[in-house]
Amino acid sequence: MKADVLRRALLGKTGASSDFDLNPGTVLPPGRILRAAAVLIAVQEFPDGPRVLLTKRASHLKHHPGQISFPGGKVELSDASPTAAALREAHEEVGLPTGLVQVVGSLPSHETVTGFTVQPILAQITAPFSPIPERGEVEEVFSAPLDFITNPANFRVEARFWQGSMRRYYTVPYGPYYIWGATARMLFSLAERLKA
Repeated sequence: MKADVLRRALLGKTGASSDFDLNPGTVLPPGRILRAAAVLIAVQEFPDGPRVLLTKRASHLKHHPGQISFPGGKVELSDASPTAAALREAHEEVGLPTGLVQVVGSLPSHETVTGFTVQPILAQITAPFSPIPERGEVEEVFSAPLDFITNPANFRVEARFWQGSMRRYYTVPYGPYYIWGATARMLFSLAERLKA
């Protein structure tokens, strides 16, 4: 897969997204302070086509246990940029060498219900590598076909009660993996941009 295919996604017209997009009645507090975070949407070429690197979070974690996510986390004071944070986190969580990553660019930010503004960093993995999950945070490292998880026809909108009210959210289930919430919403934004 050529990086220019991914660069096309940077030209899309979609703006910032949030966990509240499907819940227009949500009233967010004015002046709220969001913490900065970044994730790496890393695409790697395989014989059967391009695939996106994903993780299953460890089941013992206090926040989002067992959920599917991109490698990433909080932007630390020592990080020069959100891109640097995403690359650092990917190296720490799955052992992805920074030298094998060609950054394509940043997608619009995503606000989460947990008070983060997440910067998705779109990148290409340029050579094979063997993932090494950081067992304190990551239960499993896997990849999903880019064509599948960016096909709008594979997305569903589901709902559940959260903090006393019904909340709607995107899902894009893939095999045994239930991809939902912020990860699915960012993938949906990428899908809109790739199909434009």
